[in-house]
Amino acid sequence: MNKLITIGEASEVLGVSVSTLRRWDKEGRLSPERTASGHRRYDISKLKPELYRTFEHESRKTIAYARVSSHDQKNDLERQKQVLEMYCAKHGWTYEIISDLGSGMNYYKKGLKKLLSEILAEKVGRLIITHKDRLLRFGAELVFAVCEAKGVEIVILNQGEDTTFEEDLAEDVLEIITVFSARLYGSRSRKNQKILDSVKEAVESAQEADK
Repeated sequence: MNKLITIGEASEVLGVSVSTLRRWDKEGRLSPERTASGHRRYDISKLKPELYRTFEHESRKTIAYARVSSHDQKNDLERQKQVLEMYCAKHGWTYEIISDLGSGMNYYKKGLKKLLSEILAEKVGRLIITHKDRLLRFGAELVFAVCEAKGVEIVILNQGEDTTFEEDLAEDVLEIITVFSARLYGSRSRKNQKILDSVKEAVESAQEADK
């Protein structure tokens, strides 16, 4: 006699969420039996984790995400896109490119918000980035944890140090200074503003020296 398990147990066996199993049921992709009270029950002998993980993975999007900090890095943004496109094409994946132009410390970028929305809606099966820092300067691990919970494969093309780290970090520091400057001007704190202006000049000088 075949063993019937609950939807929660089936989700653990297949490695997908309960909401995914409900969606598969509506789409006719994996139809469970029903109890007299209408609860779903799955025949464990018919569940093949490898098959359904592959099926779910292929039914979701592959998204390649690219980001740079400033307008001066637009050429680098295009290079990132080209690298991502070539990698996806090489593997025969149908993909979508999402890109942002903004600080790695900004959590409200339009592209990043779209990416997270798609991941949370379980529409993404694979995320491709060139470096971890292209996603976020700080907090990328949190996004990775969300991806793991939603069954999203993460592919980082370059596991080494991002060659634009110093430049990006300088841009991030300048952005923070700009925000604080606006607030301090509003509060008319000349002493604090003078300190921030000095830091900004030092960062800009360091940028010029590296060019």
